[in-house]
Amino acid sequence: MTADPDIAIAGRPRDVQANGLRHRVLEYPAEGRATARAEVVMLPGITSPAATTDFLARPIAARGFRVWSPDIRGRGDSEVPPAGGYAMTDYAADVAGLVQALGLPAPIVIGHSMGARIAAAHAVLHGGADHPLLVLVDPPVSGPGRAPYPTSRDSFLAQLHEAKAGTTVEAVRRFYPKWPERELRLRLQVLPSCDETAVLESYEGFHTEDFFDHWRRVTPPAVLIRGADSPVVPPGAAAELAAANPAVPVVAVPAAGHMVPWDNFEGFIAELLPRLEAAAP
Repeated sequence: MTADPDIAIAGRPRDVQANGLRHRVLEYPAEGRATARAEVVMLPGITSPAATTDFLARPIAARGFRVWSPDIRGRGDSEVPPAGGYAMTDYAADVAGLVQALGLPAPIVIGHSMGARIAAAHAVLHGGADHPLLVLVDPPVSGPGRAPYPTSRDSFLAQLHEAKAGTTVEAVRRFYPKWPERELRLRLQVLPSCDETAVLESYEGFHTEDFFDHWRRVTPPAVLIRGADSPVVPPGAAAELAAANPAVPVVAVPAAGHMVPWDNFEGFIAELLPRLEAAAP
């Protein structure tokens, strides 16, 4: 990645071996505390390396939590697996391996988009019932027999190819018109690190793997936070999610699409922080 000298990432990079791969993880120590209130693992989306979560990790660390944000395999500075390996079971096993390698006792897990699907799969396949909090932010509900993911494969490829060829902030803004300038510039910087096979196979998984298979088995304490204007979790899907797992609340952040905290940071933080505080008083 080519660093933008005007964008400082507060997370401290660490390389961790887990599930047969080397993973780059950003660590945000708990501010003002010798011991963190709780450990938080933050899982980003399909084309979002760990650095893109910096603006979220900072305010969480400022509340006394230690935050860990990994580059998902095939993105950022994490390794690319030698032959595919981008199923939800692969991603969930990575998280389990990272949690074990870092020695994190029952961390809070927050996932956005594909990261939310990974978080749910990890909770169901590896986490067990004993978890302090699971936060799923606008997970793709597409899958077999369901409406396709609303962003096309060609759109993902166009963004990726433009970034690798060299593009501008204004060109990125046409895909994300609500984003702050810093986050647009950061995406411009880190998107070229995403492996094309990782993106394409993960995108295919949005249509071949059913999020509801894991969602039905998610147990409290948990919450699903969607953007009120999100085409990824539209109102009909939100109602289906609530019916399929009534034990877990489904809440909406106003004036936000799929990129919920980027679109409405204050609205998202207002939903998130009280739940973090309750999970680790």
